[in-house]
Parts: sequence; C-alpha cells; structure tokens
Amino acid sequence: MNTKTAFITGATSGIGKATAEIFAKNNINLILCGRRSERLTELQLTLSKLTNVTTLQFDVSDKEEVFKAIASLPKEFKNIDILINNAGNAHGLSAIQDGSLDDWDAMMDINVKGLLYVSKAIIPQMVEKNNGFIVNIGSIAGKEVYPNGNVYCASKHAVNALNKAMRIDLNKHNIRVAAIHPGAVETEFSEVRFKGDKEKAKNVYKGFDALQAQDIAEIIYFVISRPIHVNIEDLVVYPTAQASATILNKEF
Repeated sequence: MNTKTAFITGATSGIGKATAEIFAKNNINLILCGRRSERLTELQLTLSKLTNVTTLQFDVSDKEEVFKAIASLPKEFKNIDILINNAGNAHGLSAIQDGSLDDWDAMMDINVKGLLYVSKAIIPQMVEKNNGFIVNIGSIAGKEVYPNGNVYCASKHAVNALNKAMRIDLNKHNIRVAAIHPGAVETEFSEVRFKGDKEKAKNVYKGFDALQAQDIAEIIYFVISRPIHVNIEDLVVYPTAQASATILNKEF
C-alpha cells in the first residue's frame, strides 16, 4: 500500500491538530501548516515519532506566502494526495450595520480567499496525476444564516459553494471533494470570535456537551479512507444537544 501525503492548513490547534494526530496514527505523511511556529515545531516533534512530517509557516490569506511556501516543499513531500482546507476564523458577533471592516476583511481573506489560494497551488498536481482528495471544512453557518452571523455566514456559504464547484470541475479528473460542516465544536474558535475574551468563549459551551475537535477529525479520517469509488460529499455534524444554528438544548 502506498503511503499517502496530506496537507493540512490550520494544523496548530483544534480540528486541524486533531486531524494531524489521527492521520499520523494511520501512517499518513503530513505537511502541517499554520502561523504559529512554536506550535508547528512542537507538533512536528511529537508526530514525527509516528510518520514523516514537515511544516510550513505562512498565512493562508497572503497569496505570495502561500505559493512560495508550497513551492519550497522538499521533494519527498511534493506529491500531495490529500488536502484538508481547515484554516478559518470568525471575528465578532455584530449586527451588519455595526460590523468592523477589519473583521470582515479577515473573515473573507482567510475563509474564502485563503482556501482558494491553497487549493490553486495544490490542485494542478492532482489534475496531472488524475487523483486526489480535497476536504473543505465548512460550518453550519454555510447552511443557514443566524442573527449577527452575517459576514461569517457569507464566508462559509462561499465555502459551501466552492466545495460544490470543485466537485463538479474536478469530477473528470478523478478527484474526490468533500465538505464537513460542524455545529458547536469546543475549540479556540470562540476565543478568536470574542477577541481573546476567555470567559465569553467558555460560556458558549456551557450547559451542553459540545462536539470536540477529535470528533470531527475522526469523521474526516473516515471520509478520506473510503474505497476509491466512494465519495461522502457533504456532511453536517451537530452535537446531540443542537438542532440548528440557534437551537441548543442547554441545562440551565
């Protein structure tokens, strides 16, 4: 069996980190990408005990950095079989009339343009070899719009549309494309959304059992490990306590 190589963005925490750990346990070579060099180094040291690992430090929203970093990959990591477009962020929860332009730019630049830049740098080699797997990490915000979610929801609706577009355009090249759309997952995500306010972030997950990064990572591994004729193309994943973006059965 040929060892696969996976490229994971946003690998230093949350779903990306948990996915890297599961992939490593299953002998998938790893290209781990993120902005925080210390975390990348720590993760590489840990996971190198299980598989071959290299890291790339760059910001997905910086077009030049993306293409320069991917072009710099060592020869043994240039053949990428699996792309996990996981990097993403949310900033603020303001009504649209009160929203910050800087927050809007950050969300569109990372969630949409960043995904496009990384995909553009990697897809051509998948097309050339007529094989590959792309997993785009969306959100329930890409399936429904909720109060004060405006631009974040717009960015994740774009991911949902791009996922479908990739699947259509790449179908003739034997490239599988899938999206995972999580509901409430307990990660550092809410800390970013509330601009470092840890107390507000903790309150998001109080009163119910939220999804954990490991839960989504296990689903990602299941999706990419199906036989070649199987493509699980779109999954929405909620914690049991959640029925929609705005309906949560909390114990208080």
